[in-house]
Amino acid sequence: MIQSIYASQSTAIEQSGPIQMTHLSLRFTVLLAVFWAGMTVVTAAQHQPSAQTATQSTVAGRSPQTSVTTVPNIAVVSPVSEEGQYRIGPGDLLEVHVFNRPQLSLEAARVDARGMIRMPLLEAEIQAACHTESELAQIIADQYREYQRNPQAFVLVKEYNSQPVAVIGAVEKPGRIQLQRRVRLLELLSFVGGPSEKAGLRIHVAHSGDNTVCNTDGKLVAAQKPADDFDVYTLGDTLMGDSQSNPYIRPGDIVSIPEAEQAFVVGNVYKPSSIPLKAPIRFSEAIAMAGGTLPDSNLEQIRLVRQVPGTPVKQEQFINLRQINQRKTEDLMLLAGDIVEVPTQTGKKLMRSLLTSMGPALVNLPLLILR
Repeated sequence: MIQSIYASQSTAIEQSGPIQMTHLSLRFTVLLAVFWAGMTVVTAAQHQPSAQTATQSTVAGRSPQTSVTTVPNIAVVSPVSEEGQYRIGPGDLLEVHVFNRPQLSLEAARVDARGMIRMPLLEAEIQAACHTESELAQIIADQYREYQRNPQAFVLVKEYNSQPVAVIGAVEKPGRIQLQRRVRLLELLSFVGGPSEKAGLRIHVAHSGDNTVCNTDGKLVAAQKPADDFDVYTLGDTLMGDSQSNPYIRPGDIVSIPEAEQAFVVGNVYKPSSIPLKAPIRFSEAIAMAGGTLPDSNLEQIRLVRQVPGTPVKQEQFINLRQINQRKTEDLMLLAGDIVEVPTQTGKKLMRSLLTSMGPALVNLPLLILR
């Protein structure tokens, strides 16, 4: 292109003569300057995308705790939330895979009591405790950058052993449970089937957790024993979802629902049984809960045996149920361990037994007719 311009300019000079020489040289200089300016713009445009790519690569190389969203000419950095995910603890069994590197992968890696694990080729131990699966995978990948270009690691918790709780007592399915997330007391009770029929009025929670906890910096530190390591809640309030009686369960907690205190109704009743004292129960109510009295019961001499609190001494008294029904005497409130015995009237019972035994014999006697 330059040669053609130069040839055309030379022809023009030869034809025009010395007078036009100065003007033609000036035109040639201007054209040459414009050409080189255009080449400079094209070169700059070709290098601009690579510079933008380098800028994006620099942003993408930030901490693994950030995510990068790229829009035209803008890189927006937003934090990645790990809230609510399970954090690994001592005793957990992990499965670690490094992509395309089976020699660096582990099918089973047990987290020791210090919260550490060992990986192939790495001299230093890696802290696994207090990290989520994704956080630990990123830490392992960073450690292997010395041996592999852009390594990718994956971590899976195979066995959860670091956050055990136990539920015992008057529940449908008592047992030991491994927590995988934060759980409130009511949800834990529903998982074991809820309280049984013998459940009392209280829930006992003993905090006997591990000696180590994760601090705010993500480090495993020794736990300070709380001053109140035993709490008592009202079962009814917990079942209603009251916030004061429905706390989060801590790892290592032992939840116990004691059986309700009982009184006993025996003797001449339809269903001799124990009566759980979940609520205040009176003398006549306990007999009704046992199905009521059978025929020939002595309602005027019902025996109540009660142990004197704090002593092995037992006292007995006789109560007239007929007068209680007629509201002529007080209907006593039963206490734990009371025994109510409904006796029979001896004479009436003997007569009824005789009639019962003689009935078949009378039917077999011959029938005589007097005319």
